[in-house]
Amino acid sequence: MNLMHHHHQSFLAGWRNLLGCFMAASVLSAVAGETTEPAAATNSVARSTFKQPTSPKEGRDPFFPNSPRLFASLVIPAAESKDLSSLVIRGKSGTLDRPLVIINDVTFAVGDERDVVTPQGRIRIHCIKIIGDLAVIEAFGQRHQLRFETKP
Repeated sequence: MNLMHHHHQSFLAGWRNLLGCFMAASVLSAVAGETTEPAAATNSVARSTFKQPTSPKEGRDPFFPNSPRLFASLVIPAAESKDLSSLVIRGKSGTLDRPLVIINDVTFAVGDERDVVTPQGRIRIHCIKIIGDLAVIEAFGQRHQLRFETKP
């Protein structure tokens, strides 16, 4: 027990000496006329900016370099494309009370708003109504009708 007590006292003595050195240095700098206030920062902090690449020439996903996922996630502005011909109802399910439609592999109920990936990019769709084989959707601020067509 005595050895542990001695070790503890040595440790505290070391810290007291270090604290004394710092106090002596601050007194000496005050006597010499130096101020201890920090200098005003003259450099501004640099901000990081990131630009999402729009093609493989501009950049790629470092974890999945061959994946086109990065470019498919871009939202197409309404002014660029209003062509919704790539939107297809691939299936329908649900109940009479809660019908569901599958548009380009994304399931929608009435009131749902989700992104759908198309060859032109990602399109935000809001499902307004589902009546039988017909789905009324809103995309780019306009309403459109999609019809489920069975192959002959």
